Amino acid sequence: MELQDTPQEWRVVATDTPFRGKKTSVRTDDVVMPDGEVARRDYQVHPGSVAVLALDEEDRVLLIKQYRHPVRQKLWEIPAGLLDVPGENPLHAAQRELYEEAHVKAGDWRVLTDVYTSPGGCDEAVRIFLARDLADAEGDRFEVAEEEADMETARVPLADLVRGVLAGDLHNNCLVVGVLSLAAARAGDGLDALRPAEAPWPARPFEA
Repeated sequence: MELQDTPQEWRVVATDTPFRGKKTSVRTDDVVMPDGEVARRDYQVHPGSVAVLALDEEDRVLLIKQYRHPVRQKLWEIPAGLLDVPGENPLHAAQRELYEEAHVKAGDWRVLTDVYTSPGGCDEAVRIFLARDLADAEGDRFEVAEEEADMETARVPLADLVRGVLAGDLHNNCLVVGVLSLAAARAGDGLDALRPAEAPWPARPFEA
């Protein structure tokens, strides 16, 4: 058995886009099942995202706390953002998000993991980077608006975050996946074995 996800595309006999929003849309596909029956599938079409687990020299993770209206909570998260430009290099997008949300730059970048956030109902793909060798960014801070104008920031020891995730106190998917992936990488082959920052990403192909 090959332990790897594989590309596959079942035949679509009809498609419609009943809703188009500012950044995402909803698509309805009529998909032919293996038995020949046709089933209707509704899902969100998403441009993709990047997230950054920024780890400082004291083994603390840079966090932001932001209001998320759909779940009616302020969540502790790691910096993240949309891939606004089709084909955009995800490393460049991650560097931009770290600067805009935390006014921080990093000297060492690795791919921590790639995930689909909710593949049963959304095609969003997220690449989570590990950023180290942190320093304050130069120049003026990015001018934030809307929910981001109310953000808090903190640096929290990785061990505390692992405990918070397993206790059910932290729920943001990028934070949860990033924190546990980092802990697993350390317990396994080590951080030097992580993929390089420009590793291919079939879910969202890009130009280096």
